[in-house]
Amino acid sequence: MSTGKILIVDDQKSVLIALQLLLQDEFDEVLTLSNPNSLISTLENHSIDVVVLDMNFSAGINTGNEGLFWLNKILELDSKLSIILLTAYGDVELAVKAIKKGAVDFVLKPWDNQKLIATLKTAIQLRRSKLEIDRLQGEKKSLTQILNKNGTQMIGRSKAMLNLYAIIEKVARTDANILVLGENGTGKELIAREIHAQSKRSDAVLISVDMGAITESLFESELFGHAKGAFTDAKSEKLGRFELASGGTLFLDEIGNLSLSMQAKLLSVLQTRQLIRLGDNTIREIDIRLVCATNKNLLQMVADGEFREDLLYRINTIQIDVPPLRERADDIAILAEFYLRKYATKYDKSKLKFSTKTLDKLKSYLWPGNVRELQHTVEKAVILTDHIELMADEFLFHQTVKSKTAYKPTRIADMEKDMILTAYEHHEGNMSRMAKELGVTRPTLYNKLKKYDL
Repeated sequence: MSTGKILIVDDQKSVLIALQLLLQDEFDEVLTLSNPNSLISTLENHSIDVVVLDMNFSAGINTGNEGLFWLNKILELDSKLSIILLTAYGDVELAVKAIKKGAVDFVLKPWDNQKLIATLKTAIQLRRSKLEIDRLQGEKKSLTQILNKNGTQMIGRSKAMLNLYAIIEKVARTDANILVLGENGTGKELIAREIHAQSKRSDAVLISVDMGAITESLFESELFGHAKGAFTDAKSEKLGRFELASGGTLFLDEIGNLSLSMQAKLLSVLQTRQLIRLGDNTIREIDIRLVCATNKNLLQMVADGEFREDLLYRINTIQIDVPPLRERADDIAILAEFYLRKYATKYDKSKLKFSTKTLDKLKSYLWPGNVRELQHTVEKAVILTDHIELMADEFLFHQTVKSKTAYKPTRIADMEKDMILTAYEHHEGNMSRMAKELGVTRPTLYNKLKKYDL
């Protein structure tokens, strides 16, 4: 690993020679300058980690103003550079002033060799820490942009959607936990993204987790992270989704699919806003905005003992009910046009349009798969059509297969009575043949006839 590059700036040749001899075996490279006028060009042409800067350069002048001047120039060029000041004992107050302006430390002349080396190594580590923080912040910003790049696509002007927009606007600026309820395909994740986009955390990341896809064995590792060696395949430490979302929004989709044991672990973290990575002992604070979603009836699950009541209250400060597409029929044409334009552009069929009959057909369908089904239906039609105008017969909807006779609950006693009557009519009252067909004895058959008053 690189040990760093040092630049020494001092007008005394003896100081430069002494420091170069002392430091050349400790660091990758040691450069010296006796005139600060070439300082900036040297920094521009070399990857310097630490500048050791004398406070005074003009003979007979000990105000330190020259040192402060060049300190400012260095920091203007690179604010992450570590600067160590060389100063005489009487200039300590001036050196403290320089530290307030951005210098890392100061060293008194004459210096202690080991102390100076230790100070320089610390300054190099500080420089690298600053650069690493910049790199991580840049990566986080890029990740946030990637994860949030799709923005939101909430479309609709129906009364149901206008009410939904109003609710989102009210709750988004708070940090209240939100529970989004709705059928599959209604756009619950889009609502979570819209809440995040309108929140105070919009510049941070939104992390989305499909709880239905996480197995019991991987639950803690995926959500809370793990330490290196926590289990067989844990070859390095891993941040869980909670830590990744800290400072932003965590969206837990399909939360109704969690087992009771997984619910208990989740509740503990939500209550304390603290977690411990699997295989670790360090308590870590988390700062998240929580949005959950499900298509299940959680109140019924609570009544059936399948969902913890305390967890439901924890995630349900505000409940948002998403209307199915059949309850917002006014939006069907708007959504269809949106997806037509999207896929017509994607598949290079920009002149495509709907016929009037096609739009009527789309508006009359109940859309059990909601917006997602509409989206896929339009995309399929765009791909397969050979016309400029999408015709009604190009849209074939998948109907649920139903039995010819509707199911009616029937008591066993009623079924038995019907069987006896059918046998009676078929065998014209012949008790022996009836008993044989029904698989009972004649006395049993007599008792049944008496029971049902036949």
